[in-house]
Amino acid sequence: MSESEVTQDKWGIAHVHASFNNTLITVTDLTGAETIVKSSGGAVVKQNRDEASPYAAMQMAESVAEEIKAAGIEGLHVRVRGPGGNGNKSPGPGAQATIRALARAGLEIGRIEDVTPIPHDGTRAPKNSRL
Repeated sequence: MSESEVTQDKWGIAHVHASFNNTLITVTDLTGAETIVKSSGGAVVKQNRDEASPYAAMQMAESVAEEIKAAGIEGLHVRVRGPGGNGNKSPGPGAQATIRALARAGLEIGRIEDVTPIPHDGTRAPKNSRL
């Protein structure tokens, strides 16, 4: 095998969908076609209100990191996604905690990019609530 094939095999992509209700982590190969491991906030906490918490994100990332290392992946590129659409575009509280926990678990973090879908003049935004 050439050196480029060896470096291709040890990297993956972590897709982190961090909304304000839940946090989802899906790790794929570099093409994004094959899912290696996935986890959600409901897998680590009992209460629904805690699914989006930083604590749940850290617990998920630690369990995901173990499975990733077992699969032979040493580094990850991270794609963070917020709710998007015509609502809130900022990612939820679990996004930063996930990246920190993956780095602490000994995985090398490559690129971190924001892939939140932003509409180019889509549906009409909801009316403004006066507070």
